[in-house]
Amino acid sequence: MNRLDELYDARFDTAMRQRKLAMWAAIASYLSRYVAPDKPVLDLGCDEGYFIRNIRSSERWASDIRDMSSALPSDIKFVQSDGLQLRSVLPAAHFGTVFISNYLEHLRSKEHVIEQLHVTYDLLAPGGRAIILQPNIRLTREAYWDFIDHHIALTEKSLVEAAELVGLRTVRVIKRFLPYTAKGKLPVDARLVRLYLAFPPAWRLLGQQTLYVGERPA
Repeated sequence: MNRLDELYDARFDTAMRQRKLAMWAAIASYLSRYVAPDKPVLDLGCDEGYFIRNIRSSERWASDIRDMSSALPSDIKFVQSDGLQLRSVLPAAHFGTVFISNYLEHLRSKEHVIEQLHVTYDLLAPGGRAIILQPNIRLTREAYWDFIDHHIALTEKSLVEAAELVGLRTVRVIKRFLPYTAKGKLPVDARLVRLYLAFPPAWRLLGQQTLYVGERPA
């Protein structure tokens, strides 16, 4: 077991992983409106595949720096890789959607954030979309640093700026979307999560993560 496995095993026990599975069934259902089901989807930094296992697609791919293959359904094509190196192991301009959740803050520099978004752009087919779910330091404030592996602080504005710098066209930004962590106030029952997602005034009260959707121009 490597250091990252040890960290995440300590942070998320079996009960918490089950809670995340229940939450993500509803979250992925909501986000599917931005996903073209007839085109390949990549879950970048997939962890246990909470998003990708709940998405319909012509091809489902997942990548992570850790070997998560045993945690994923057999029909998902898993590639173990550093996200910054994905150009060398995945087909260029292939994906209709690249999904990134709670990942960019783990990179070591702002230059790496920009490069990761550039890699994402290159993996997208023309007209493909990047969906990014990202904690927003403007909303979380000091709690952003409660996790030892957080290195880069982003707001909705810096995320848009970085995405547009690499050529993505912003489609939608929801500054306040989800609560900060799975250990927060969002209820675990998938039906209650759906109710939360269907009631945007609740986002303004509880949302500390930003949702960004950008598109590679056709």
